[in-house]
Amino acid sequence: MAELVKDVMTPGVVAVRPDASLVEAAQLMRTQNIGDVVVADGQDVIGVLTDRDITVRAVADGADPMTVSAQSVCTPDPVTVTPDERVATAAALMREHAVRRLPVVENGLPVGMVSLGDLAEAEDPASALADISRAEPDTRGEA
Repeated sequence: MAELVKDVMTPGVVAVRPDASLVEAAQLMRTQNIGDVVVADGQDVIGVLTDRDITVRAVADGADPMTVSAQSVCTPDPVTVTPDERVATAAALMREHAVRRLPVVENGLPVGMVSLGDLAEAEDPASALADISRAEPDTRGEA
């Protein structure tokens, strides 16, 4: 069983600028087949923006996704972990802060993302959540 975050995280970070529009962020998510991006000012992580944030915090309120910025909708000052922290620590932070993913930061730089699915897969590869996490996204209806 994996003990450290670096053993289960998804390496690399997909990021947008704070002033990126929600449309830009959503298009990037679609292209990368991911549900979240880091909002970064230079190399500083200032937030995490999820597809759910775009839907619930902007579109559902009638905001124009062409003009609303990623920074205005993202979860600011996200809880982060380092690659050398224990998986149990990441799980405890997710539980405590009610989040499903954490940016992984090393020496102040974002180096990856660890998700609830990553932790489930590491803990019990045969679990339903691990199976779902490994499945390819359903892209029906996408252009």
